[in-house]
Amino acid sequence: MKKATRTSMESPLQSKPAIGQLFTLATTSFNEEGYTLSSIEGRPVLVNGALPGELVRARVTHNGRRETYATTLKILRRAPERLTSPPCSIAGCDGCPLIAMNYSGQLAWKRKLVDQAISRHGALQSAVLHEVIPSPQQLHYRNAAKLVVAGKFAAPIIGIYRKNSHEAIDIGTCPLHHPLINRIVAAVREGIRKGKVPIFSPRTGSGLLRYLVVRVSETENRAMVVFVTAQRSFNEMHHLGKFLQTEVPEVEVLVQNVNNSTGNVILGEKDHFLTRKRFLHEKLGNVRLAISPRSFFQVNGGGARILYEKVREWARLTGRERALDLYCGIGGISLFLSGNAKDVLGIEVVEAAVADAEKNARLNDILNCRFEAGDVVHLLEELKSEGEMVDLIVLNPPRKGCDEQVLKDAAALGPVKIIYVSCSPQTLARDLALLAGLGYRTTEIQPVDMFPQTPHVENVALLVRDLPEMNRQKSRSAL
Repeated sequence: MKKATRTSMESPLQSKPAIGQLFTLATTSFNEEGYTLSSIEGRPVLVNGALPGELVRARVTHNGRRETYATTLKILRRAPERLTSPPCSIAGCDGCPLIAMNYSGQLAWKRKLVDQAISRHGALQSAVLHEVIPSPQQLHYRNAAKLVVAGKFAAPIIGIYRKNSHEAIDIGTCPLHHPLINRIVAAVREGIRKGKVPIFSPRTGSGLLRYLVVRVSETENRAMVVFVTAQRSFNEMHHLGKFLQTEVPEVEVLVQNVNNSTGNVILGEKDHFLTRKRFLHEKLGNVRLAISPRSFFQVNGGGARILYEKVREWARLTGRERALDLYCGIGGISLFLSGNAKDVLGIEVVEAAVADAEKNARLNDILNCRFEAGDVVHLLEELKSEGEMVDLIVLNPPRKGCDEQVLKDAAALGPVKIIYVSCSPQTLARDLALLAGLGYRTTEIQPVDMFPQTPHVENVALLVRDLPEMNRQKSRSAL
């Protein structure tokens, strides 16, 4: 009989176990996504629901090209960091993979994660890495949620997709969500049942309601709810909104967003407001912010305040400096810096966010902040060609980090300091190493735990310009 042969892409130790097969697995460490690492006959396995150093009974749920995914069914040997009674036990939900770990263990692991990222770059070895600043709240800190709506109206599912699948999991009363979000989710679920609201099916393309987006103002205890639908259908959403406001009077803003695309983008192009009020108002420190349905705002308000205050502390502005805030969003950091700066310019590619930032400046009677919408590379090139001088640049890019050209143009403007805010230790370390080659030395990195129970950690990095002594003296005299 002829023996089966393997392709060059698959080694003898890479055979895939069957979906649903049970294994006893010894786990070693977390990966960057919060899965614990194990193996089955040499094939890497990413285990959900286990902590490092545990022995677990797990079921195979998915086979990728290079690794297998498994979900923990039973803990056979516990790690010392495991909580006796974790605050959530929804099977198969991997939205908060660290939730069974005690909080001190989470903070220690997150600092190690950042340390490993920066240790890969020789140019960052002199940077001081501080201990992680804890979140003011470890549970119920999320002021926003984007949830899929699935199933049938008689038994609606409101939650998230299971990893590597299109299967929706109902998250029930989520311990990470602000209590008001949980009340809204429960009321919407009941409103769908009572109103027999047709739920969208990605498989057939029929139905109406696709997603539920909720934002909460923690300072005012008010909420904004966005119903994302496959088409404009006023009647169902009007009645669902009325039912929701009766059950949860704190809901002040109601929006129907129409998204008829076939992709996985949540919000479509058009918003239809079902209420006269169109904004929530939030407060961070002394800064008031108006938040619209499309505004980017940190999901952890207490953590955001710590983050922005750290940026302001390290900026050490005296009232004479010009600051440039790149990827400024709705202007939170710009407005935090404005009280100690001569002037601040915020740049953001999303026009709606810039409109919100301008509104927020007016809301706070701040006159020394201005905002421009456009591509960061293009606007930096304009500033450079016009001979603009800035003393401080704040970078707060998306998770993918900055394009290399952005870093080059930022360095070419010659600021005395650069402060980099990042939610990805890996792209942060990469960009800090690139800035080192452009003459900017990272002196300190401060991790802030904006996302307890998850593997994510925010960081603030302080960079100073490394100049030859002659240029250093010239720079000082210019100030």
